[in-house]
Amino acid sequence: MAEHDPATSGESKGLAQASRGGEVERAGRGGAAPAPRRSLLPAPGQGFGVTFAQMFKKVTTEQYPETPKVTKPRYHGRHVLNRHPDGLEKCVGCELCAWACPADAIYVEGGDNTEDARYSPGERYGAVYQINYLRCIFCGLCIEACPTRSLTMSNDFELADDDRRDLIYTKEQLMAPLLPGMEAPPHPMRLGDDEKAYYVREPQSGSAAEPVTVERA
Repeated sequence: MAEHDPATSGESKGLAQASRGGEVERAGRGGAAPAPRRSLLPAPGQGFGVTFAQMFKKVTTEQYPETPKVTKPRYHGRHVLNRHPDGLEKCVGCELCAWACPADAIYVEGGDNTEDARYSPGERYGAVYQINYLRCIFCGLCIEACPTRSLTMSNDFELADDDRRDLIYTKEQLMAPLLPGMEAPPHPMRLGDDEKAYYVREPQSGSAAEPVTVERA
């Protein structure tokens, strides 16, 4: 005679009750009251109901990349190293962005400006600047730490590549393009005799922190 397994019979009873939309006893509760079901539909009917409800909803299809995706104005995309209106770099090589980065994705080496080779209005400039986009989490803490608003984030999000080395962006790749009226550094300060003329002045429209609109090489 086959032995009677109370656990097996209990599970079968519970499945039969669930299929009929009744109450199901929870294992391990002893004499506790069974948990009530909130729906009269059988459990499989509830599951397929979610599937059928999605089938009749309007589908949003984006024709990407034929139609470029429009991001929000404050989207955190690829970084940009901005320039002053005369073309000098805003970066002073302070390395605060690298210290603020929680992913250790930024590497900066500062250099000294000279009268013969001036890249920024201050004493120093960013001689080496790299961002490793394999590590970057696009949190924006680096741009909050920048004291000169040199580092900003553009709306460019197309950063995928098939070579890991190409995702380490150098200073030349991050620099903002020269706008009309700008001169490529090194060159002397054009806006005044010292750096105060660059930082203590009224902001001008069309200055260097626009989103990147040109295609990368």
